[in-house]
Amino acid sequence: MKKLFLFLLIPATSFAQAPVGGFKVKGKLESFQPVDKVYFGYRDGDSYKRDSASLKDGEFTFKGTVAEPTVAMLTVKYVKQPGEERAKQQGMNFYLEPAKIEIKAKDSIKNNKVSGSSGQADLEKLQKAQEEFRPALDKLYEEYGNAKKASDKEAMAKLEEKMNEVDDQMKEKVYGSFLHQHASSPLALYALQQYAGWDIDPAKVEPLYNALPAAQKERTSAKALKDLIDIAKKTAVGSYAMDFTQNDTLDKPVSLSSFKGKYVLVDFWASWCGPCRAENPNVVRTFNKFKDKNFTVLGVSLDRPNAKEKWMKAIHDDGLTWNHVSDLKFWDNEVAKAYGIRAIPQNVLIDPQGKIIAKNLNGDKLEKKLSEVL
Repeated sequence: MKKLFLFLLIPATSFAQAPVGGFKVKGKLESFQPVDKVYFGYRDGDSYKRDSASLKDGEFTFKGTVAEPTVAMLTVKYVKQPGEERAKQQGMNFYLEPAKIEIKAKDSIKNNKVSGSSGQADLEKLQKAQEEFRPALDKLYEEYGNAKKASDKEAMAKLEEKMNEVDDQMKEKVYGSFLHQHASSPLALYALQQYAGWDIDPAKVEPLYNALPAAQKERTSAKALKDLIDIAKKTAVGSYAMDFTQNDTLDKPVSLSSFKGKYVLVDFWASWCGPCRAENPNVVRTFNKFKDKNFTVLGVSLDRPNAKEKWMKAIHDDGLTWNHVSDLKFWDNEVAKAYGIRAIPQNVLIDPQGKIIAKNLNGDKLEKKLSEVL
């Protein structure tokens, strides 16, 4: 879970122009402490749209357009009170679509009632189901924050692994169960996007995609998800790794195929990625243990354009003594796109014949896997 994302679901470049529909969101807040502003935001195609409004007699209105239904965020920012370091904020999610939507809340934005939104009831079902996992995740986030303050990279990596485990459990119990029980829901595509996550398992996701209502499959984001499923099938465990060539730190081309005959870990990371830097000590330890046993690492960096010096400094500072390549195109890195990488760190372990035998071996998992095969 503690990974850095391109964004939540679908790459921006996958969106084409789509017809848009108008919406009007009208809200009324009763018995609230003094409110400074109400903020509104939602993903629309390849952009994230934001707006704000002041209350007039406890009411606010937002108008706009949206290419397809999505989940929007409404945030109430209160007037800063004496003794407070910063003004308090509270937020809520609601299902946004081309419609007239009304939101009423009393005392707190959490005590809300939404009308005019066809998918709101199902969204609230999903949110309620998530509550079971919230205490465990909040505790892990707090521990991760403390480990980060202490610069304890080993603890950060272990906590990340635990968060991933809880996140996987939540996806199955919340989104997986919902999709099996409510395949025709207006929220079906949204739930599937959440279930698919950043590391798509095509064997699980594709059947659920095929069960989506026909109208939802016509949405631009659904077609983009299908493209990602197809990429995931091509890069699944058991498939042969796609060859690629990018320049190393000396601007010399390096190909994956040049390492054929070895076990190779293709490691997707970046100098700006905190979770990647926290994971690097594990990769270094494992590399040093197995580098003389027919194993190597090929780092693929998603560093930004004009950031070569930062990339090279991170390699030096973290002691990453293996081969490194990048086209310095940030999330548009051609290798990352070909392998469906939308969050980092991620990795792919390839055997001497060029077959993918494991993916995303973080923490102690990489060392354990190599101990099995070497």
